[in-house]
Amino acid sequence: MTSALTVRQVRRRYLVLHGLRWLPAGLVIPVSILLMQERGLTLTQIGLAVAAQGVVVLALELPTGGFADALGRKPVLVVATVVGLVSTGLLVVADSFALLAAVWALQGVFRALDSGPLESWYVDTTLATDPDAAYEKGLGQGGMVLGVSIAAGALLSGGLVALGPVGPVSALTVPVVIAAGFQGISLVALLTLLVEQRPVTGPGALRASMRTVPRLVGAALGLLRRSRVLLALVAVELSWGFGMVTFEALLPIRLAEVLGDADRAGALLGPGSTVAWLASAGGAALTPLLGRWLGAAPAAAALRIMQGITVVGMALFAGPAGMLVAFFACHAVHGASNPLHMGLLHRQVDGLYRTSVISVNSMVALPAAALGGVLLGHLGDRAGVSTAMLVGAVVLALAAPLYLPAWRAGRRPNGTAAGQATGTEVPASESGVAGQPTRTEVRANESV
Repeated sequence: MTSALTVRQVRRRYLVLHGLRWLPAGLVIPVSILLMQERGLTLTQIGLAVAAQGVVVLALELPTGGFADALGRKPVLVVATVVGLVSTGLLVVADSFALLAAVWALQGVFRALDSGPLESWYVDTTLATDPDAAYEKGLGQGGMVLGVSIAAGALLSGGLVALGPVGPVSALTVPVVIAAGFQGISLVALLTLLVEQRPVTGPGALRASMRTVPRLVGAALGLLRRSRVLLALVAVELSWGFGMVTFEALLPIRLAEVLGDADRAGALLGPGSTVAWLASAGGAALTPLLGRWLGAAPAAAALRIMQGITVVGMALFAGPAGMLVAFFACHAVHGASNPLHMGLLHRQVDGLYRTSVISVNSMVALPAAALGGVLLGHLGDRAGVSTAMLVGAVVLALAAPLYLPAWRAGRRPNGTAAGQATGTEVPASESGVAGQPTRTEVRANESV
């Protein structure tokens, strides 16, 4: 029973499970592209194979979010972890374009299932234990754990590759094998540590949940239509997804231009990425302080502007040292921004639709990133990479005013306008489980 856990125990379990989820990713990220090249794929084929993940996520993100809200977070996370383990296992042996495309398609299923349920479980279980608990602290610590886990995985991956092949297993494949082992540990930990009161149980649970999912998804989208705050927060993700192209895809090209050598740029970005993820963890650790000093919405807005400034630095600094310092600062800001943003998002919706709303927020970043990749890439070809990065920096900074509705909501007592109701009833046709009426709280000042 979730009530048997204290707030601190819930937070510790969330952080352990969060770290175990991202450690295998840190092992695989540095070698995945090189591994596909080793197995004979061209860069074009690699791009097509990886694109399978985005297509699958775009198709499944919303339905799987609704599924987690309807059936329960634990079963969805268990299935996600099993799919992720199968995908990693297939990557160990995949040696053709078709198999590697299947690897990334399975990664898309994993990501869609995995996006949101653990965080939603943490927030809902914390609030069930103590309705006044400040769960933002755990979200900030989660960002810190994510950065440290990926950085640790990347360091371990580099060390394993440096040790060379192990029998018939190539050096680039060894980290993938170890990642699969950690995913197995993550599955055991998930089964052991995550406890919840599932909304539906018994033989009819799956059928009932599948019938409920479309209604939950529709209701979650309805919340966006009725809530200025939610709509503005999701719009921030559009800017974020578009602008992230600058430091995820364009920075390596810009660094190679400055150094005049792609190999030297790659060598610098290896340890540089580890430092960047550690900076991201450090930024996440500062989230509680920023929230107390400035307030969550003003701090989030200021960080959007600061991230734009760091991208300007990457675009204009003439030397590699300055560019890397700006890159580290960008990741520090990125790490601090996400917990603040997600905390504001969670404040706007109760548990029934929580994962569905998170999925909407996550989903919109994908087409924005794809659009950013095409437009900024084309601009980089025509006007130079620096110009493209400057445009991306402006888009990142322009998201700052979108936090104004959340800031205004937070200034009203209990987040509501005087004389207005604190929530809206959900009709029985949109109820969560087995026809029982439910209630989702939408802050009154968000109603249009």
